[in-house]
Amino acid sequence: MLSTFAQAFRTPDLRGKLLFSLLIMGLFRLGSFIPTPGVSTPNIQTCVAQQGENSLLDLVNLFSGGALLQLSVFALGIMPYITASIIVQLLRVVIPRFDDLHKEGQQGQTKLTQYTRYLTIFLGVLQSSTMISLAMADRLFPGCSAPVIPEKNAGTFLMMLLVMTAGTGVIMWMGELITERGIGNGMSLLIFTSITATLPAHLFSIGRAGAWGKVFWILALILVITMVVVYIELAQRRIPVQYAKRMVGQRLMGGSSTYIPLKINMANVIPVIFSTSILALPTMIANFGNPNDSWVQWIHANFARTTVVYLIANGLMILFFTFFYTSITFNPDEVADNMKKYGGFIPGIRAGVPTAEYLRFVMNRITTAGALYLVIVALLPSIAMIPLHLEGGQMPFGGTTLLIVVGVGLQTVMQIDSQLQKHHYEGFLQ
Repeated sequence: MLSTFAQAFRTPDLRGKLLFSLLIMGLFRLGSFIPTPGVSTPNIQTCVAQQGENSLLDLVNLFSGGALLQLSVFALGIMPYITASIIVQLLRVVIPRFDDLHKEGQQGQTKLTQYTRYLTIFLGVLQSSTMISLAMADRLFPGCSAPVIPEKNAGTFLMMLLVMTAGTGVIMWMGELITERGIGNGMSLLIFTSITATLPAHLFSIGRAGAWGKVFWILALILVITMVVVYIELAQRRIPVQYAKRMVGQRLMGGSSTYIPLKINMANVIPVIFSTSILALPTMIANFGNPNDSWVQWIHANFARTTVVYLIANGLMILFFTFFYTSITFNPDEVADNMKKYGGFIPGIRAGVPTAEYLRFVMNRITTAGALYLVIVALLPSIAMIPLHLEGGQMPFGGTTLLIVVGVGLQTVMQIDSQLQKHHYEGFLQ
């Protein structure tokens, strides 16, 4: 991996793309430290120091690189865009127009991207208004008496809402700039930046408290999970496909052999994000209730990351969303029809309906393994918190973070490697 980056920096074209990507990522981190007007920075630092586990804010704060709990201009991070992208994909099942746009090629994808942008801004308004309302009600940091927003009035609310929503739009623009002019997927790299930026500080805080042994075990766990994630993410089930020879005009075409690569983890990290987001809703609702009510106390007691109720619910929801999302992204009937249209067939399987049934059978078996893999990776860090005697706010990573970090790292390195091969291939022809 290091040799790939070194070789890329020696190539002028790739060096420019890498430096541009690093510049945008640096500006993204800089915006995470700029406070929103109307916020008391000293009071926020006091409340953050007293903050414990809060499952509502953990995921969003993670994807914002810690900017959410600072109420900075980039407080919402990339989370609104992620949510909007997932919603637009799911709407393909409900709205036939969205599915038709997906099949129209580049023009349809451009239209879907436009819808995603509009939905991102709407979600930015919704999420920022929720966070500001919690902060003004002094419930963003439970147990902290210092007011994070000293002046609680409509003018301050509207100004903070405008700044945070504009920050969401700027982040979306930055991600698209990296995708167009840099290396890799811009949105994924911004998430990667947010996650990795907070990891060293978490580890140092644990070690500074006199628990360097815990830091060692955490690093060992990260290494083991990373190896497992790399192995599974690169694993494929290759379905052989044979194309029959056919006459096109006066030329004989076909007769080639290829394969359909089916990933074990076809759904990637989407099921984990879905599950964590939904399980955060009860805590969000409880934050608006009376802390002395029995139902509020029950939610706070049973929806912590290490409780049995949370772990079981999270595991079951990951299983469900893995099968659900895979069924949306991979359509065996469509693949079988395309193969039949171009004269392709799987050896030993008849074209058409039998091919679709065979692909569906294979996908169900692969998805089962992929779902169990996601459950183990997602829950293992939470389970490891019990013997390490760590609270939710002290754990520097989760299954979601490692899946994203390793997945983005692999995709970026593979794209750099493909760019290098293309560059050397062109140089050979010249």
